[in-house]
Amino acid sequence: MEDINFIMDVAKEAMEKSLEHLDKAFINIRAGKANPAMLSTVKMEYYGTQTPLSQVANINTPDAQTLSVQPWDKTQIPEIEKAILVANLGFNPSNNGESVIINIPPLTEERRRELVKLAKAEAENAKVGVRNARKEANNELKKTELSEDQLGNAEVDVQTLTDDYIKKIDDKYASKEDEIMTV
Repeated sequence: MEDINFIMDVAKEAMEKSLEHLDKAFINIRAGKANPAMLSTVKMEYYGTQTPLSQVANINTPDAQTLSVQPWDKTQIPEIEKAILVANLGFNPSNNGESVIINIPPLTEERRRELVKLAKAEAENAKVGVRNARKEANNELKKTELSEDQLGNAEVDVQTLTDDYIKKIDDKYASKEDEIMTV
């Protein structure tokens, strides 16, 4: 019985990681409003080390269409601009000598549809992760010394857990789709 609980816990943990990965991926899919998390993947050369932008500057949103990046060290402004361009996020940074300003362009209908497709692909990847966790759990269950009834019940429990996580993914995707398509 302990084996079953352990296998279920491992499967649940793997499914939870797929959900967390989906959340992170969705943060990077912008919905037209400025959000400091849009720059979460940007890394820059800082004294010889690749450093996340958030560790060398304060990132905030003065309004819904603008990101402001204020570095702790003003001499880093050109490096910050370069890092944002290299990250290929579709942003065109400018600076005023004090900070880097990024105007977030409004999304076109075509771009919104592309972002929805991207969100759907991320949701599908998360579902694949959940299904892989189910497959792994079922393989582990078959290695245990369970009776056929116990094995059948355990597999039903794994499938129920899988269905719950697939529904969570679908709900997150529907929410993200609404967010992207809302003008």
